[in-house]
Amino acid sequence: MGRPRRYWLLKTEPGEWSWEDQQRFSGGVAPWDGVRNRQAQKNMKAMAEGDLCFFYHSGRRPAERRVVGVVEVVKPWYATGGDGGEGAVDVRAVGEMRRSVGLKEIKEEPAMAAFGLVRQPRLSVVPVPEEVWEKVCEMGGGFEEGEEEEEKGEDQGEA
Repeated sequence: MGRPRRYWLLKTEPGEWSWEDQQRFSGGVAPWDGVRNRQAQKNMKAMAEGDLCFFYHSGRRPAERRVVGVVEVVKPWYATGGDGGEGAVDVRAVGEMRRSVGLKEIKEEPAMAAFGLVRQPRLSVVPVPEEVWEKVCEMGGGFEEGEEEEEKGEDQGEA
């Protein structure tokens, strides 16, 4: 039946691409592109259709840094042009966190010490261990999902 679902975190500056932009874009599906860091690109290349990602607003002010929603990979890595190794994955908005989870809260949880968001704060695409995914979902009260995804709620971190 294929490999198990994996989890990721995608960072974006809300002034450049916000959760609201993602939801409004063509049925909630948009390419996640513009990632130049090789390690972040390697993480994106490891993504598969059906993987879930936290949609994380980074920002200049600490209050802006938070998990605000969840997206699903609907098209794995594909080249977007040139010899520069640039590419994208397409993601679809799945649901908004019932309560956004701030970076400060995440850092205060001892179980999060090894999480890439804490260890490598400048990396824009990081894997999320399943236990961290579940904890962040619990902290945020789960996420509001569209009708077609509700049947999978328990698998997707519903609290």
